[in-house]
Amino acid sequence: MIDELYSARILGLAANLPHSGRLAAPDGTGERIAKLCGSKAIVDVTLDEAGRIASFAQDVKACALGQAAAGVLGEAVIGASLGDLTEARDAMAAMLKVGGDGPAGRFEGLRALKQVADYPARHASTMVAIEAALDAVRQAMTRRSPDTRTSLAGAA
Repeated sequence: MIDELYSARILGLAANLPHSGRLAAPDGTGERIAKLCGSKAIVDVTLDEAGRIASFAQDVKACALGQAAAGVLGEAVIGASLGDLTEARDAMAAMLKVGGDGPAGRFEGLRALKQVADYPARHASTMVAIEAALDAVRQAMTRRSPDTRTSLAGAA
């Protein structure tokens, strides 16, 4: 059963971590740590005028499942809004906890991690990168002027 969890697809995603590293001058930074296993993700973002992710970098120290989720995130995150990330996070959590279908659209690749639902101890590791990305975007948005934040909230 555990061999199915660490499939060739998961290991391939884990080995390919797009946008690895840190940004020199991010608009926002988010960091999440999975308490149970110590998996950690630090995400930097810059936003465009519409509040969408213009540049992204991630420093992820996690098991293969956390790395695989970060790999999918890195492939699809450029151009994503706060709303896109929130929907993906919520769909991912539902997939892991209550048998939901998983994210659709740009983050549909996260469905490759559906089997993680059977391993609750691995859920937090699988979520660290997307949670850190959400934190980074929120931080970037709060650093903008109040007028910009108000208009961006509608875009989410």
